[in-house]
Amino acid sequence: MQKIKRFYKTATAGADAGDAPGFQVLLDGRPVRTPAKAPLVVLSQPLAQAIAEEWQAQDEEVDPALMPLNSLTCTAIDIVVPQRDRIVADLADYGGHDLICYWTDEVGELLGLQQQHWQPLLDWAADRFAAPLLKTGGVVSQEQPAASLAALKQAVADHQGMALTGLAAAVQAAGSLIIGLALSHGRLDADQAHAVSQLDDTYQARRWGEDAEAAARRENLRQELLSAERFLELLRCGEGVAAS
Repeated sequence: MQKIKRFYKTATAGADAGDAPGFQVLLDGRPVRTPAKAPLVVLSQPLAQAIAEEWQAQDEEVDPALMPLNSLTCTAIDIVVPQRDRIVADLADYGGHDLICYWTDEVGELLGLQQQHWQPLLDWAADRFAAPLLKTGGVVSQEQPAASLAALKQAVADHQGMALTGLAAAVQAAGSLIIGLALSHGRLDADQAHAVSQLDDTYQARRWGEDAEAAARRENLRQELLSAERFLELLRCGEGVAAS
């Protein structure tokens, strides 16, 4: 969705006028639709209100980049919910080569940081989902136990409705299924998830320096995790999300 000229005065949230329960966003009383022309209706009134606030905060032009909750909701309605089985499978695939299973093969500070920050997450996944994962050094591929991968796929599938979209956003921004699940279940907040997902890059940047482009990319990923976290929190007010 490209920038468009603002064509409305007031954005509000209200009950869905249709037969189904839910809440919609209204621009001068007219309901918002997704890019695929589907009604933008959510089960959480706080989420609808937050999306309306994003629309109301726009200036002379409407910039989708400044409306992450609206974007996530449209993605959920147009893509994730209709293609749920494929999305579940795609996210579960991250577990087969999860970021936090690939440790440095050199003894030193980085290994200590991985032990401090990644090992507790691996222990949590083994305990919470009965999904122990194997670590490896360097970039050599490590095959994971089939039972663990099946358990992680079930953990993904347990995210109902739009919650799967929030999980997907977190997993993709972190590059890790375990970190995404940890955020979704409240084991990590967004800043913690970003820190552990960027552990290697942060270490290298501290040693060798970091250019502006890399720093901007890392900040964009942090913002994506913050948006995913808020989206999931707002959904919990009205739509089931896996409990911690």
